[in-house]
Amino acid sequence: MMEKIRRLDNRILEYIQKRIRCPFLDKVMPKITLLGNGGLIWLVVTAVFLARKTERPYGFMLMVALVLCLAVGNIALKPLIGRIRPCNNNTDVELLISRPHDYSAPSCHTLSSFAAATVICFANVPLGIAALVLAALIGFSRLYLFVHYPSDVASGFLLGIALGFFAVFVFYEFLAFLGSWFSVRRI
Repeated sequence: MMEKIRRLDNRILEYIQKRIRCPFLDKVMPKITLLGNGGLIWLVVTAVFLARKTERPYGFMLMVALVLCLAVGNIALKPLIGRIRPCNNNTDVELLISRPHDYSAPSCHTLSSFAAATVICFANVPLGIAALVLAALIGFSRLYLFVHYPSDVASGFLLGIALGFFAVFVFYEFLAFLGSWFSVRRI
């Protein structure tokens, strides 16, 4: 099974490099991926949500989601899986960005993007749809730039959505706990 996934990963990356890569996307994709560096765009959205009273609860949910992504993706899974990036396995492809030095799986750009987009969908559906489109572009940029395998991006997508839902669930459970605690304390 793992061998089939590896072959499919390599065929998809080869297709992107041979059939999709072009000068226009060579200029655009590094800029799109830059938005996901360190969760930059999602931290900006979090700050905007926190600054606006009506969206503040979603700002806290975004914070929880992004912290979970950091802990699960970067701290736990990447070292545990230890997958070498495609750009380190095939040095014939010209990189358009600096070579990343950490492991490949899961794609944390994709992970944090889909976690944030999931939370944003709870706050505002049209804005959430735009965030999902941006998350998909960020995920694709990681393939285009030859720094992740498709299965890395797919795992980031699935885990990101799960962590986004989990952050919303935890936030509402925490509010329910506080509500019950305060109602008991008043008696």
